[in-house]
Amino acid sequence: MSVKKDSTGRRYVQAEVEVPGSVEEVWAAIATGPGVASWFVPCEGGGEVGATVTTHFGPGMDSVATVTAWEPMHRFAAESGDLGPNAPSLATEWTVEAKAGGTCIVRVVHSLFADDDDWDNQLNSVESGWPAFFRILKLYMTYFRGQHGSMFRAMGMAQEPADAVWTKVAGGLGLTDAAPGDRRTAPPEAPALAGILEETAGGGHPHQVLLRLDQPAPGIAHLFTMPMGGMVVVCLSMYLYGEASPAQAAANEPRWQQWLAGLFPPPGGSPMC
Repeated sequence: MSVKKDSTGRRYVQAEVEVPGSVEEVWAAIATGPGVASWFVPCEGGGEVGATVTTHFGPGMDSVATVTAWEPMHRFAAESGDLGPNAPSLATEWTVEAKAGGTCIVRVVHSLFADDDDWDNQLNSVESGWPAFFRILKLYMTYFRGQHGSMFRAMGMAQEPADAVWTKVAGGLGLTDAAPGDRRTAPPEAPALAGILEETAGGGHPHQVLLRLDQPAPGIAHLFTMPMGGMVVVCLSMYLYGEASPAQAAANEPRWQQWLAGLFPPPGGSPMC
C-alpha cells in the first residue's frame, strides 16, 4: 500500500471490497449510523450535504466530519481535520458499485492536498486499517445483513514478547492451532465464546483471528495483538446482533476487560478502561 499522487497536488489512498447484497442493503450498511455501527464503530449523523458525521473510536477519540456530497445509493463524501490541527483537511469519499450476481463493490478513498510528503505516513496508516474492517463488513453482509448490532471493545497491554502474548491469549480461549472452518469453544474459566473460525493471520496482523459467533450471542469477534510503543496491545472487538444485543454487549464488555486484566495485569493494578 502506498500514497498515490496526481498533477494537482492531490495525495490519496484507497481500499475496496466486494460484498454480497443489493445496492440498497450495502448503502444502509455504510451510510447510516446503525449500519456503520454493525461492522465498524458507533457512528451518527449524515444524510445530506452540510450535515455532521461523528464517529466514536473510543473515549476522547471522536472523529467529526462535514458531509460535502450526498448521492443516495451511490456516493457520499465528507471532510475532517483528523490528521491534526496543523494538517490539511482529510477528504473521504465512499462509493457503492453494483456488480452482477448480487454483489457490490464498496470503495473508500482518502485524499488531501499537500506540496510535500509530510502527511504520507498518516495516509498510509488510515489505509492500513481498512482490510480488517472490510473483512468484518463482508462477514456482516454475508450472515447478518440488515441486522443492527451492538459492538464493544476490550483491550489489554503486555510487556512480554509478541509471540508469547498471542500464545497466552489464544491458549486461554482454546484457539491454539485453529484453522479456518474449525469450530472452537472457550474453556469455562474464560468469558463465553464459541463459533466458527473464519480467518487467521492477515491484514498486517500476524496474530489475529476472526470468528463468526453463536456465543455469547450471534455475532462476529475480531481478536488480535499488535506491538505498540515497546509493548504489545491485545484488542478484542465484538459485534453482537439481535434484539438483545445492547444488553448482551453491556454485560460482556466488563467480563472481557476483567479477563484480559487477569492475563496481563496493568501497571499499578489499575484497569485500562
